[in-house]
Amino acid sequence: MHPLISIVIIGLLGGMAIGLQSPMVSLMSQRLGTLESAFIVHFGGAVVILIPMLFLRSGNLGNWRSLPWYVLGAGALGLIVVAGVSYMIPRVGVAASFTLLIAGQLVVSPILDHYGFLGVHIRPMDSSRTLGLVVVFIGAWLTVR
Repeated sequence: MHPLISIVIIGLLGGMAIGLQSPMVSLMSQRLGTLESAFIVHFGGAVVILIPMLFLRSGNLGNWRSLPWYVLGAGALGLIVVAGVSYMIPRVGVAASFTLLIAGQLVVSPILDHYGFLGVHIRPMDSSRTLGLVVVFIGAWLTVR
C-alpha cells in the first residue's frame, strides 16, 4: 500500500475514534463530573495499553527518564482536551466543538512547523498555507456562530 494512503487511513481512523470518544466523555462528564470522567478515560486507556505491553515486552518504558521534562506534560494536555470536550459538547454540539478544537490546533501547529519546535520537521509558512488557515478559521466561525 502506498505510504500516503496508509497515512490518510490512519488519520481518518484516529479522527473517527476522537469523534466517537468525545460524546462518550461528555455523557460521562455530565453524569459523573469532569474530573471523574477524565480519570476513567485515562485509567481505561492505561489498562488497555498495559495488556499488549506486558505480552510484547519490547518497549523502552524504562528509559522514560531520558525524555525532556516538558514532554511529560502531554498527559496533562490530554486532561485539558477531555475537560474541554466535556464542557463544550452539551453547550454547542459535537460539530462546533470539534471545529473549535481543530481551530485551536491550527493556531499552534503552524508555529511548531515553522520553527521546528518540539522536534517536528520544519515546514515554513507560505502564502498558500496562510490562505488555507484563513479559510479554516472562516469555516470555524461559520460553524460555531
